Amino acid sequence: MREMKKINFLIALALAILFVSCTTRQKAVVPPQPVVPTIPENIMGEGLVKAEKLSAFLLGVNRQTPVDFVEDLSRFYVEEAAIEGVNHDVAFSQMCLETGFLRFGNLVSLDMNNFCGLGAIDAEHPGERFPSPRVGVRAHIQHLKAYATEESLKQDLVDPRYKWVKKGVAPTIQGLTGKWATDPDYDKKINGVLTRLYDESFGR
Repeated sequence: MREMKKINFLIALALAILFVSCTTRQKAVVPPQPVVPTIPENIMGEGLVKAEKLSAFLLGVNRQTPVDFVEDLSRFYVEEAAIEGVNHDVAFSQMCLETGFLRFGNLVSLDMNNFCGLGAIDAEHPGERFPSPRVGVRAHIQHLKAYATEESLKQDLVDPRYKWVKKGVAPTIQGLTGKWATDPDYDKKINGVLTRLYDESFGR
């Protein structure tokens, strides 16, 4: 009887160890679910997407633009936006929308370094030109900040149309509709790009 109890105990112990081992192994192979951030509402704030992810996102849509140019441009957006307190995710997504992911094709061309359609009205007014991509990005950030807040700029003014903006008139992405652009779906289109950017950057 004592021998039988010993055997039953050993069998129960082995089964318990096997169960714990299987449970642990099963938990180990289940990957954590990615957490996609909420789409921001405000223009001012801190961006979440790293520069290398920004460039990978854009190049995934448009492979015709030189990789070095896109990588530099992505870094400029992160750096310039951080200085002025603008959310670079928002600014970069707006740039993608305004330029057709750097395909351009309308009044503004790549050599103008105008990444948000500043001053682009018609054939006689095709838009502003900037001496370098970084300065063009800085002008975009300054113009966006003018819409978003009454706060003064941190860097020297390079946006020639900054003075025409009523400061702080559009602190949110939604507020840009009807002010930055007449398109009634303008904010939805920016949010659409933002959603794709976050899905690509955090959802995989």
